[in-house]
Amino acid sequence: ISEACIGGCAVGAAATGLVVPIVEVQIMDMVTLMMDNVVNQAAKWRLMLGGEAQRDAEGRSVSMPIVIRGPQGGGHRLSAQHSQSLEAWFTAVPGLKVVMPSTPHDAKGLLLAAVRDPNPVIFLEHKNLYQLPRSHVPDGDYEVPLGVASILREGTDVTLVATSNMVHEALKAASRLAARKE
Repeated sequence: ISEACIGGCAVGAAATGLVVPIVEVQIMDMVTLMMDNVVNQAAKWRLMLGGEAQRDAEGRSVSMPIVIRGPQGGGHRLSAQHSQSLEAWFTAVPGLKVVMPSTPHDAKGLLLAAVRDPNPVIFLEHKNLYQLPRSHVPDGDYEVPLGVASILREGTDVTLVATSNMVHEALKAASRLAARKE
């Protein structure tokens, strides 16, 4: 597998405005091998060209419609090269959007939103999420908006903020704190 080649082909295809490549990186740690394409090309495309990179078949301005998705995170007794969480790295890159679902419902809705976004989106799935009990995912088309937080439990004393797998841990902590308060 040549991640650098895959990344370069995806960026080139996205630059045409004719397709939205969805790059599946089997182990997200290997994205480091395509970082030039992701960070120096895809992320900066719109910024270098004033937001008007090219037009799609309908005449809409298209920046760099590309989704790079894959599993990340530790806790599975995998090697050090397969156990990183790279979200902080990606969020520091201007021009990239970073998505980290916490449920199957969110995964589907965020993936559809990512595919429809005209900008490069990094879609990170924590490996622990694959072990969650099955849950309902609606049929049909729906999006979970990018960049909008979900409030999963209202409270008055403390705010817990979490992403991806840690949402489940934060909800457990909130339940324990609420039980202490009673």
